[in-house]
Order: sequence, then C-alpha cells, then structure tokens
Amino acid sequence: MKNLKSLLLIAVFTLGLAGVANAQKIGHIDFEKLVAEMPQTKTLKLDMEKLGKTYQDEITGMEKKIEATRQKYVAESKGQTNETNDTRAQELQQEAAKIEQARRFAYQDMQKKQNEGLQPIIEKAQTAIDAVAASKGVVYVLDASVGKGLLVKKGEDLFNDVKAKLGF
Repeated sequence: MKNLKSLLLIAVFTLGLAGVANAQKIGHIDFEKLVAEMPQTKTLKLDMEKLGKTYQDEITGMEKKIEATRQKYVAESKGQTNETNDTRAQELQQEAAKIEQARRFAYQDMQKKQNEGLQPIIEKAQTAIDAVAASKGVVYVLDASVGKGLLVKKGEDLFNDVKAKLGF
C-alpha cells in the first residue's frame, strides 16, 4: 500500500511537470499600432497625400475650365442656333463625364498604390514579430488590435521589442 501511494505520488508529480513543460508561451502585440508607427508607413502617408493633392489639383483645373466654357456658352447662347446650343450642352456633359472618370481613376490609383506600399511594410513587421517571438520562445502571438478583443493580457507584450528590432 505504501508503494502504491509512492508510485501514485510520483505519477502525479511527473504528470504535473510534463504539463508545465508543455505549457505554451503566449505573447501579444498591437499590430495596427506597430504598422502605423513604422517610419515607412509615415513616408507612405506623405507620398499618398502628395499624390492626392496632385490629382485634386488636376481635377480642380478641369472643373475651372469647364465652368469657364459653360459661362461662355451661356453668355453666347442667345446669339446661337438651337443646334449649336444643343451641341455645346452635349460637349459640357462629355467634359463633366471626363471629370467624373478622372475622379474614379484617381481614387482607384490611390487605393492601388496604398495597397502596394503597405504590403512590404506589413511583411517587414511580420518578419520582425516572428524573429522576436522565436528569440523569446513565444509560440503564439495574439493581435491585440483586432477589435480590441484581447480581454486578458497575461502573455508577454512584444510591442517594444519588435519596435527595437525594426530600429525605431
């Protein structure tokens, strides 16, 4: 009976140590905040603002031109035939359609360039997270920015270590 108790005690103790040895180390990071604070993201934001201003200036120039043409046509309309006025109205509609098309193109182009610019930034951040997690023995890294749904932050916060790894 004494041997059975000792054997049972040893089994419980061994299983307890095995459970501790198998415990997975967990970390967390606010990925959205990390990417937002990266210097490359700030550079991309400035580039996108410049591109947006360029497109806005072009569209504003087109709008001013069509408005000047419209005012000219309105002033001359009484001295023109109905056919000429109808042709001019169609011309103005076509110019307005070109402006709308330019707006759509600008929006799509900016979205495309932003996505293309963010992709390498995200990859760089992910690589740094992977490296820091591996160096600290962290098996799982949770994203603290996803819906701010991280209720218990008992794992290790990797944010400052990843910032240091990225050099900012």
